[in-house]
Amino acid sequence: MTTTAPAPAAPAAEEAKGGKKKLIMIVVAVAVAGAAAWFLFLKPAGPPKPPEPGEVLPLEAIQVNLEGGHYLRLGLALQLTADAHEADGSKALDVAIDLYSGRSVAELADPAERRKLKKELIKELDHSYHGDVMDVYLTEFVMQ
Repeated sequence: MTTTAPAPAAPAAEEAKGGKKKLIMIVVAVAVAGAAAWFLFLKPAGPPKPPEPGEVLPLEAIQVNLEGGHYLRLGLALQLTADAHEADGSKALDVAIDLYSGRSVAELADPAERRKLKKELIKELDHSYHGDVMDVYLTEFVMQ
């Protein structure tokens, strides 16, 4: 008695190996296509270009009340970007009043504190003007 049952099992095993190879090839092709699409279309373009400076908008000096009955005469000029929309200085003056009001003369006399406040002013103005203001110049800074 001869048995021929083991012979059909061998082609089925070869067929299963061929199916796995096709599946692996499809997965690799999809991965390569996805990586190529990301590289060509979704990859960040790198750091954005810094804004080009535009006009400088000088603002009229204001007086700000300080702690202890003192006051600060503060003059500002806004360095706008080249593609800035019409800028109104009222937002900048409002932010400056909020930032400098109620501070002590000793605090504002410290150069490190003044630099810190100026950086905070620039940050607030960048937010208020949606990126149209790139720098602020203090044109007057007199305390009494």
